[in-house]
Amino acid sequence: MSTLRDGGTQMPRTLVTGSNGFLGRAVTAALRARGVPVIGLDLGEPRPDAPGPDVTEIGDVRDRGRLDEVFATHRPEVVVHLASIVNPGATTTAEQEYDVDVRGTRAVLDACLAHGVRRIVVSSSGAAYGYHSDNPDRITECAPLRGNDEFSYSRHKRLVEEMLAEHRDRDPQLEQVVFRIGTILGETVRNQITALFEGPRILEISGCDSPFVFVWDTDVAEVFARAVTGDRTGIFNVAGEGVVTVRDIAELTGTKTLTVPAWALAAALRVGRSLGLTEHGPERVGFLRYRPVLANDRLVNVFGYVPRYTSREAFEAYLAARRGESAQSSSGSGLRRR
Repeated sequence: MSTLRDGGTQMPRTLVTGSNGFLGRAVTAALRARGVPVIGLDLGEPRPDAPGPDVTEIGDVRDRGRLDEVFATHRPEVVVHLASIVNPGATTTAEQEYDVDVRGTRAVLDACLAHGVRRIVVSSSGAAYGYHSDNPDRITECAPLRGNDEFSYSRHKRLVEEMLAEHRDRDPQLEQVVFRIGTILGETVRNQITALFEGPRILEISGCDSPFVFVWDTDVAEVFARAVTGDRTGIFNVAGEGVVTVRDIAELTGTKTLTVPAWALAAALRVGRSLGLTEHGPERVGFLRYRPVLANDRLVNVFGYVPRYTSREAFEAYLAARRGESAQSSSGSGLRRR
């Protein structure tokens, strides 16, 4: 069930899970700009100030009965699966995270197979590789997935990818595009990663560069749109070229670093969590020390997309957007910088 654009190009009817999230809104906008008919699936209605899907269905990816209704009604040819818990709240339990991230993905895959979906496009993460001291300097898609068991998001991304690998062998009729995404930045991005850059001091662990690979949100939306409308399948790292270290971030933001040994940070987090002062525990030390540096060669040479921004340029654009907001706030302007 496709629609035709001017010129007769077929656009596949596409279901986007998690369509109301930050990435869901960006991907939906990119798809609709190409004339792709989009059905959104989320827990609530889309925000009135953002371009939404053609149709929004209210539902939970864990609800197999509701998934069956939505798939049977709209018969999507392509599914873009974005629904997951990226930034858990203070009251979110580990079981809830697993339920959405892993069991929800299994339910979506089963619905795709039951209803003859042609292709699924999945948002994975560099976290699936894990945060390990022996990660290579640039990690490619052929590297083993070792997502850390002690860090739920990393573990869940690994488990989801193991599930996808099983389906690639067993159900080759369902095409797969899997994007392992770096840290997404954009004009309006605010999350636990950007919070690391916004305090009076930037945390630095002794002896560690803690490299970040950034990618701009419109680059991410663009690769998803191309995965829906193009013919490339496979697994691709999605990141801007190069890295930005903690020292680079301090220099670009004009902020001093607070340098602490890894053991001291782990101890402080252990005590802080036991006292209820933070939800983060000592497992986050590895997340800060051993960040996987995603090589984007396959994205460029096989998928055929060169990100508009390098990692450094993406961070600079993020800073420019933040400074623009601060200037408007100081001047009393209610207009958002574009």
